Amino acid sequence: MSKNGFSRRDFLKTGALSTVALGSGFVGKTLDKKTKKSSYGDAKNVIFLVVDGMSSGTLALGDLMKQHQYGEKTHWIKLYESDREYHRGLMDMASLNSTVTGSASAASSWGSGHRINNGAVNWGPNNEQYKTICEIFRDAGKATGLVTTTRITHATPAGFGINMPQRGMENEIAEQYSERNYDVLMGGGDRHFSGDRRSDGKDLYSVFTNNGYTVVKTKPELNRATRNSKLLGIFHDSHLPYTVDQKTLPELQRDVPTLAEMTNAALERLEQNSNGFILQIEGGRVDHAAHGNCPSGLIYDQIAFDDAIKTVMDFTDGRDDTLVILTTDHGNANPGLSGLGSGYGASPAMMATLEDYKHSIEWMYGELGYHWSDDSISGITANKIRELVEYTTNTQITRDEARMIQRAFVGKFQAPFRNRQTPAGVISGVLANYNGIYFISTSHTADYVEIAAWGPGSDRIPAFVRNTALFDLMVDMADVRAYAEG
Repeated sequence: MSKNGFSRRDFLKTGALSTVALGSGFVGKTLDKKTKKSSYGDAKNVIFLVVDGMSSGTLALGDLMKQHQYGEKTHWIKLYESDREYHRGLMDMASLNSTVTGSASAASSWGSGHRINNGAVNWGPNNEQYKTICEIFRDAGKATGLVTTTRITHATPAGFGINMPQRGMENEIAEQYSERNYDVLMGGGDRHFSGDRRSDGKDLYSVFTNNGYTVVKTKPELNRATRNSKLLGIFHDSHLPYTVDQKTLPELQRDVPTLAEMTNAALERLEQNSNGFILQIEGGRVDHAAHGNCPSGLIYDQIAFDDAIKTVMDFTDGRDDTLVILTTDHGNANPGLSGLGSGYGASPAMMATLEDYKHSIEWMYGELGYHWSDDSISGITANKIRELVEYTTNTQITRDEARMIQRAFVGKFQAPFRNRQTPAGVISGVLANYNGIYFISTSHTADYVEIAAWGPGSDRIPAFVRNTALFDLMVDMADVRAYAEG
């Protein structure tokens, strides 16, 4: 029972009424009184789609760019315009110790039903270890899967299946995965599985193989892999590359699967379990691009996540046994397209310059020998910066703008909001003069986040919901509550 006397499970009983009371602005066809209300156990399968770090401006930018470049709206926005029965609302994502949440605490709120301190993974302030939702579904005889564009050991996938006092303990997270027997794991993070990369020399690939997993490291290997065994797919040393870089470099197109391709591969395997499954799908690099104030990384990874939404929509078409939750874990940097030019008329053409970006800002950092965690770096000339910015973004900046960026790299640029004097803040600010897209910071924000859902149980979500309530929704709709107490 919560402090205000309202239990987490109470929302399941009152959700539909709360939705009606708050009006039709948040809900699609779920308001139809003739629609049969869902019952516990109606959801054989649960699919949880989370795009990490998506501010509302990011959702809009992805849709606007897709309309401009590809002539169609995103599938997320199409959902809101469709005849499909769906729920739409907002969610409070606060962690136990802050209104601004981190990804580990956010995912843990869904993965265990508890708010925890930022930085921990299903681990309470008094060293409580909460049973995770993947363990619950596994123990109930259902299949389990985690798919991400980050390292598979990163905060969001770990939040559905791991207990760890600190999210940065990724070697330990990889080892715990090898013990928990989940069916599908796909993402990056070779450095946490390879004996040649781990500090302790443990070869976790051999451990997974001995436990009956098929291990794949490239897209062709994934395409050839059997559908009848557990699967570990690790496709990069660290996180998977940004979509904008993948589209430019043929070797990445050849070797690294997209999020939609990984999603399809996971669904092919998980649906073979006659008892059903749970699958978390994360577009994780949207968050990284927001932290880095990289407009091309942000927008094209948002669109790639939208392709995965379409894969899930296709899977659920014609079936009524799958609850799908579509959301984000927190806002990040709150980007937006500003109104520029006479009557704001310059903005569309400015945004369209992103079509010509060859690479992400992260790629450019690599060419400069700089890492975002560096306090400063020396030896970078203004001319070198101008050349790289022009190659990366097809944008010609001025010499004065290049000098501002140079001062940021050596720690000598000053801004009223100190967050904006980092290289990421200054580069994005300079580029905003040409693409119109500006970020307010390089960190998470306390936004109430967008949530959409369809399938059995979506009608039980209030228009405004607390993050931890989704754990109860998934557990009860799949009728696995009996396995949650172990």
